[in-house]
Amino acid sequence: MIDKMHEIKLIALDMDGTLLNDDHEVSNHTQEVIAKALENDVHVVLSTGRWLDSCYPYAELLKLTSYLVTANGGEVWTVEKELLEQHLLGAEKVEKMWNIGEGIGVNMWMISTDGVYRGERPNNFYEHKWLKFGCDSLDQAKLDKMVEELSYIKGLELTNSLPTNIEANPEGVSKASALKKVCQEIGITMNEVMAVGDSLNDIKMIQEAGVGVAMGNAQEAIKNVADHITDTNNNDGVAKAIEQFVF
Repeated sequence: MIDKMHEIKLIALDMDGTLLNDDHEVSNHTQEVIAKALENDVHVVLSTGRWLDSCYPYAELLKLTSYLVTANGGEVWTVEKELLEQHLLGAEKVEKMWNIGEGIGVNMWMISTDGVYRGERPNNFYEHKWLKFGCDSLDQAKLDKMVEELSYIKGLELTNSLPTNIEANPEGVSKASALKKVCQEIGITMNEVMAVGDSLNDIKMIQEAGVGVAMGNAQEAIKNVADHITDTNNNDGVAKAIEQFVF
């Protein structure tokens, strides 16, 4: 248990497994607590592996007024959909990862700047700008083989958003690096950020924030580095963390 270590001026929230319950909804109580934070001039920023169109409806629901970190930090947007920062994966790397995944037999998805490909490849990888590659399997041996093979490709940042998947961004790209850009825009430091998440793609922002919070349902590695462990995503864990460290 820790006390309020810093005055929190920005709350960075992962979405799946964190802000959203298992029905992919934001509970009424969590909505009310976020609204109170906004009323107190605290920035609330979605920091997600999702791409813009997939997270924007939640930003509208919550009446957020600040920034959006999408694709694990691959892009930083204003809520007016102005693109502030973008980091792309080379098409040759995405095609290579696809071919590796096809050979191993995992499910795959790829996020480009113009859409998401799930279980299918484009006719020409080089006609698109790529933000993120992902794959999943319930077969741990296949996931281990993917990590081994992808580790030979230089310039990748490997994380996950579930124990059953692997996600790849350009090396050095993370939610933490994107939040530093947001802090620079606002004029605050990472010490004034509370970051909340549940998976490996959240670990750096949790480590580098003034207050790093792991969800009760988080992977053990996240709980081990967090300053605090809150309740689960189905029991208003985000709201409880905000109430404890912001108000």
